[in-house]
Amino acid sequence: MSMDPHDQPPAAEPQPSRPIVPKSAKGALRPERGVAPPRRSRRSRSQFVVFLNFIVACLVLVAVGGLVVAWLGKSMFEGPGPAQHTELVMIRPNSSSATIADTLERAGVINDARVFRIGLRVNGADNRLKAGEYEIKAGASMRDIMELLESGKSVLASLTIPEGLTVQQAFQRIAENDALSGDMPSEMPPEGGLLAETERFTRGMQRQALIDKLVARQKELVDTIWERRQPDLPINTKEEFVTLASIVEKETAVADERPRIAGVFMNRLRKSMRLQSDPTIVYGLFGGAGKPADRAIYRSDIEKTTPYNTYRIDGLPPTPIAIPGQAALEAVANPSQTNELYFVADGTGGHVFSKTLAEHNDNVARWRKFRREQAQNAGQSATEAEETLPVE
Repeated sequence: MSMDPHDQPPAAEPQPSRPIVPKSAKGALRPERGVAPPRRSRRSRSQFVVFLNFIVACLVLVAVGGLVVAWLGKSMFEGPGPAQHTELVMIRPNSSSATIADTLERAGVINDARVFRIGLRVNGADNRLKAGEYEIKAGASMRDIMELLESGKSVLASLTIPEGLTVQQAFQRIAENDALSGDMPSEMPPEGGLLAETERFTRGMQRQALIDKLVARQKELVDTIWERRQPDLPINTKEEFVTLASIVEKETAVADERPRIAGVFMNRLRKSMRLQSDPTIVYGLFGGAGKPADRAIYRSDIEKTTPYNTYRIDGLPPTPIAIPGQAALEAVANPSQTNELYFVADGTGGHVFSKTLAEHNDNVARWRKFRREQAQNAGQSATEAEETLPVE
């Protein structure tokens, strides 16, 4: 049968595509191959290696340089210093480490303030240096100096306040001591209110600070001795205690006489007898300034009435007449148990004691004869000799 040319055979139906089945499970797990990155050229690799070597070389140079600098700094810090002789260097209170380093460099005991400051920082000593005047030995290293300033072992100045001075006289010594600094206080503590001692201190200490220390320590000393006093003493207050101790202090410089003299005064107070102490006459006449060196004490001074003249007043004077030392305070707190009521100088620096007025008058007569002979040998007339005899 002929076919119409327009007749076409039916199109074949599309066949479903067959899934690609991997030949094995291993093939199923293998990732598909990606696109490979472009290969780095040999020139790029070479430039990177050069750069890396440069960085490493720089780091090595920096490390070596740091080690060299550290070694040089350590050598400077621990090596001998430039001082050719022992030098005294003053480190002021509240000085910073930078100020201290500059001070040491100006004094010529270190070569480089910067190295010293770095050494302080490395050793953690920035805030451990103490003020004071220091003796820097010749050739001392920066480390030696750092350790010295850390220790605080500065050159100490000293001030001696002897027992028996008045507070006014002690204040004059404090004011004249050029190792101290700062102004004197406008008011003095009460008479007898400073400690009698040799005080050592760092140069530059404030005068007010030293005075405060001496006042506090005297108060502590008085309180301590007063607490362990004998019972039933004829003194009622610490003020009376210090006053009588100051009189004992001025009466004798012989240590083992102090308790005995204190015992005499206790006996006189118990019997309501006047103390009749010569040093109280002097204080009544001249006060805290003390007797002028060219002023003699005359027997006629006994007649001058002052609040301190114990030949004219009953009991104790209103205040101490000097600064009593520890020995005098101890003597008054624990006086000798004695029946003696009198004493007079014996011409050797000590005293002779007696229980009765008759004995005392004999002792006074011997003492006056001794002094009269001394005065006449010195070229005084009999009248002058008699007038300048002690009032005992």
